[in-house]
Amino acid sequence: MFTFLRLIRIMFVSFRYGLDELVISGIRHPWTERLLVVMRLGRKLHAPRGERLRLALETLGPIFVKFGQVLSTRRDLIPADIADELARLQDRVPPFPSEVAIASIRKELGRHPDELFASFEREPVASASIAQVHFAVLKDGRDVAVKVLRPNMAPVIDKDLRLLRAAATLIEKISADGRRLKPREVVAEFDKYLHDELDLLREAANCSQLRRNFAPGGPRGDLLIVPEVMWDYCSSSIFTMERMRGIPVNHAARLVEAGVDLKKLARDGVEICFTQMFADGFFHADMHPGNIYVSDDPRTLGRYIALDFGIVGSLSEFDKNYLAQNFLAFFRRDYRQVARLHIESGWVPPGTREEELEGAIRACCEPYFDRPLAEISLGQVLLRLFQTSRRFNVEIQPQLVLLQKTLLNVEGLGRELDPSLDLWKTAKPYLERWMNERVGWAALRNNLRRESQQWAQMLPELPRLVHHQLARPDRSADTLAELQRLRAAQQQTNRLMAVIAGVLAVGVAVALWAVAR
Repeated sequence: MFTFLRLIRIMFVSFRYGLDELVISGIRHPWTERLLVVMRLGRKLHAPRGERLRLALETLGPIFVKFGQVLSTRRDLIPADIADELARLQDRVPPFPSEVAIASIRKELGRHPDELFASFEREPVASASIAQVHFAVLKDGRDVAVKVLRPNMAPVIDKDLRLLRAAATLIEKISADGRRLKPREVVAEFDKYLHDELDLLREAANCSQLRRNFAPGGPRGDLLIVPEVMWDYCSSSIFTMERMRGIPVNHAARLVEAGVDLKKLARDGVEICFTQMFADGFFHADMHPGNIYVSDDPRTLGRYIALDFGIVGSLSEFDKNYLAQNFLAFFRRDYRQVARLHIESGWVPPGTREEELEGAIRACCEPYFDRPLAEISLGQVLLRLFQTSRRFNVEIQPQLVLLQKTLLNVEGLGRELDPSLDLWKTAKPYLERWMNERVGWAALRNNLRRESQQWAQMLPELPRLVHHQLARPDRSADTLAELQRLRAAQQQTNRLMAVIAGVLAVGVAVALWAVAR
């Protein structure tokens, strides 16, 4: 019953904001325009399509808002005007009652918050579509933030996801553009992200890993502050971490007033981003202003503070090597190599002409290289590349889409802090140094050093293995004899089949002769 009523509600909202028109307009058929004229009767749809889609998702509730947020990152799949509008979606969700949060903590951690903590603030400080946050103080005096998952989220999410899958299947069947946009794959990706965010232990583990990569007191500790996870106060529905204090990164006036050097802050943000991506292969993939603060504590003034670790990206060794070769080819303007890398990776359909892909990539990138460096947007270059790749049905990997989204966020934040920020100039030395470590003699030396421990275990066994192999009896004569027997049997079978075919042919000929008489 709930599913039916929810479906009616979705259909009503879709009709109200003209989403039906948006879908039908993508169908290329002679009667489409006539149908659209009929459907517009009695409705005034003057707002742009992206705005109407955003308003519809906000009306349908937090799950659809979250879907729109994820969809806005897939600029390789959706038009730019829709992606820009969906990027404006924010979680405007009222908090759930504090009594419910307390009951959830008691159920998950086994004790009432008043027993677990020295103090627990009933009023939440933040509320989103998945969870809300309460401040508390541990018995040892440390300030913490307690993130509590919204109750009964999984059943509601699963029901809405079933409807989204059905809608995606329908769109693929009736619209050519719909098939190109791969709505079922988008919904599957959203399903993965959403269920990852529903497991707060996974988020706590992401936080712990990122904190280890930027360990306080380590070589990177002066770049990024990551809260400590309080594992004794965590479960799949509760995430307790060190309380962070700072200024939102997009509040430039407050940062200047606190004495933060905005130009240095912008450069540090680029270094943090590329360090996570290319040194660690593990990066915070949701770096919008709400999740990034800047410390105003005199002891750590100007350091970034990371929050909300529900969405992270990972790059395999293959991804890193692919990116290294691509960046190297881009810096050299070797577009044929870029096209060749795409084809060799298997991301381009078989039969794609290398020279056509090369020409498209050159047309995409060359205008940027002819501009002053300060006017070049690395994020926009990647965006244009993904849009060009769509023409060739390139299968963009999800981890690279997250990387592109993160670069766009970092570049946007950086240029808000310092409008003259040159991401290419800031990132290029780092990338060149990193590529030298990945490609060439330095990379070979590092790989040999890394593999030496494994070789040290294998080398002592090598004489024994060689002796065992040499001591094995020679079976080559038996193998050859067996192969000859198999060949003789195959030839005999072939002769038998030829005889049977001859008999059948004679039989058919006799039958035809009898019929002809």
